[in-house]
Amino acid sequence: MIVGSIKEDLALEKRISITPETAKNLMGLGLRVHIEKDYANHLGLDDSKYRDVGVEIKSSANEVSKTSDLIIKVNCPSENEINILKENTILVGMMNPSKNKNQIDKIMNKKIKIFSLELLPRITRAQSMDVLSSQSNLAGYRAVIDCVAEFEKSIPMMMTAAGTVPAAKVLVIGAGVAGLQAIATAKRLGAIVSATDVRVASKEQVESLGGKFLMVEQYEDMETKGGYAKEVSEDYKKKQAEMMKEALKKNDIVICTALIPGKPAPRILTEELVKLMKPGSIVYDLAAEQGGNSAFSEPGKINTIDGIKIIGVKSLMNSLPLTASSLYAKNLFSFIRNLYSREKKIFNINFEDEIIEKSMIKEI
Repeated sequence: MIVGSIKEDLALEKRISITPETAKNLMGLGLRVHIEKDYANHLGLDDSKYRDVGVEIKSSANEVSKTSDLIIKVNCPSENEINILKENTILVGMMNPSKNKNQIDKIMNKKIKIFSLELLPRITRAQSMDVLSSQSNLAGYRAVIDCVAEFEKSIPMMMTAAGTVPAAKVLVIGAGVAGLQAIATAKRLGAIVSATDVRVASKEQVESLGGKFLMVEQYEDMETKGGYAKEVSEDYKKKQAEMMKEALKKNDIVICTALIPGKPAPRILTEELVKLMKPGSIVYDLAAEQGGNSAFSEPGKINTIDGIKIIGVKSLMNSLPLTASSLYAKNLFSFIRNLYSREKKIFNINFEDEIIEKSMIKEI
């Protein structure tokens, strides 16, 4: 059986799905690996590094698609890529089904079985395949680094002969994987950190990292059975806004990470709330591509309102493509290892396996 991968559109995506390390691991399972010529040149990984571990280099994306039984990608295929996909094969990647319905319909019409790794169940056995966690971890780290670069003051407290420089205050909205990594990174840099989340369980996690947890008084936990945040009521939103008013006046940097699976990002910071911040403050919106947690945020843009910088993030992993690719490729290898039967030498689509059943797209 052959696993193949074609180049992504570098104008949109710099990550890759197969590294020389994971290619070697795939072949260790008894699989063959095909990639397109110059597959990872942009990351400093020329074709010779893949040939050295036994990968076959094909001259075009079309040739890879024709010869492969399973194709792995980062993003949902484009129209041109869909046209060259072979019928009755398997496609694995981050398909973002809520946004790519038309493309997925066309792929399914070719009798291709599609697995979208964002749909993986949150169970222990799927942790090594969890692309959302691996990429979000990096996003939380990078968010703090970018904010430090944009913030025109020091982050840690400094006691000097000329006087004391106070530590910057950072508020993290959403204490999922990205939020927790942002808290940890900001703390390591010497900031005073607080965080808020609708899930009661996140309080202990935030405090274990040295952050102060800000919580709206409520009667129910806003957490789904899968461990994600769920949409809140209008009454909750009003209480949340009141809590935010005081917090925003005190903080220098706000990092927004709140997402609801399958839905637009919740709008937490209104125009009125953003304007409560001091001139020179920063709002960094990791959720900008999903609609944004903050007013004034636009993907890929920095908007300055009353001296406050609102940074809308777009394609953040393109700023850490080597590390992001390494983690993503390992996630894919773990998924394929679970899918492939070494005894039967086939990709075994067993719907009794919760990982396979939940991650396969059956209809849109």
